[in-house]
Amino acid sequence: MPTLPWTVPNRPPRATEVHVFASRFETRTLWGALRFLARTPGVWRQIGSAPGAYGASLKAEPFRRTFWTLSAWESPEALKTFAHSGTHAPTSRGLSAQMRDAKFASWAASSDELPVSWAEVRRRLT
Repeated sequence: MPTLPWTVPNRPPRATEVHVFASRFETRTLWGALRFLARTPGVWRQIGSAPGAYGASLKAEPFRRTFWTLSAWESPEALKTFAHSGTHAPTSRGLSAQMRDAKFASWAASSDELPVSWAEVRRRLT
């Protein structure tokens, strides 16, 4: 699973401001990377029905033990509601001990700029 393509659960209005969120996770071990991969489908299904989710993608580099996420939301509140509910909440808590490093970035963008490029995500997270 190298990259899950940009998926649009809810199409945003044209030319509207959206909240973009990106993350980079590095696991301590290959076992941690495998656990991350095993839990990805449940979180991915949750995104598909999350209120306010305008798009999401995941780039997995499991042998480097690195995972990149990218998502766009109606608002920071919609992202927070998603992160603290459903499958995501217990998954993130359950994987926290597996993490060696995590970085996060968020910014405002126009819905017409979606999806944001992976090059932009890497630039903001390094």
